[in-house]
Amino acid sequence: MEKQIIFEGKEKRIYSADGEDRIIIHYKDMTTAFGGIKQALLKGKGKYSCRISAMLFSALEKEGIRTHFLSLLSDREQLCLRLEPIPLQLVVRNRIAGSTAKMLGVENGLRIPNTLLEFRYNCDELGDPMINEDHAVALGIATYDELSQMRAIALKTDEILKELYHRAGIELIDFKLEFARDADGCLRISDELSPDNSRLWDEADGRVLDKDRFRFDMSEVCSSYREVMERLEKTIKQ
Repeated sequence: MEKQIIFEGKEKRIYSADGEDRIIIHYKDMTTAFGGIKQALLKGKGKYSCRISAMLFSALEKEGIRTHFLSLLSDREQLCLRLEPIPLQLVVRNRIAGSTAKMLGVENGLRIPNTLLEFRYNCDELGDPMINEDHAVALGIATYDELSQMRAIALKTDEILKELYHRAGIELIDFKLEFARDADGCLRISDELSPDNSRLWDEADGRVLDKDRFRFDMSEVCSSYREVMERLEKTIKQ
């Protein structure tokens, strides 16, 4: 399979693949936080993120949720559909944590009676600001119908992933979804699903297993990612 690089981001590299409708996503070991201000090369991190994402995308596809994922090519590379990206993030929170906890002045990890959905404008220069659905439509990012679909997909995805992580003894605190349109105009989940864009806490002792370990200098970043991968692998095989 001949490939040429078509985009390089901070943590992933994207190559062309055979056929105009496919790409290869390579997960790098580079780790960044706070808009790229903090960076480090962590050996093995790309492999763990790639394999976790592949497992979770496959689980969603089995439940009828469309994603960009086609197959795992290697420990670090996925074959995916080439889609039209939508510059929008949808953050799904089962507890209030991180920047939203700080914004609302509540304790990190506050338990809530509902599932909180936050739309954010995917723009590094602006710091990915939170926006509402009217903003998204006004900016031409998506239609009201697409936003409604995103909410429904996000809630179903949350239920699937919460159950899968629970079986692995991990609590899914929150995660970020990105969407794109395929050739038929249908919405698909894109980007990744890993400890890089999720908060994951051990159900037994509350131990942090995600990128917050890197953000806040908790050490053992890669070993935590590897632990998540191995626990999911064991759970899925059962």
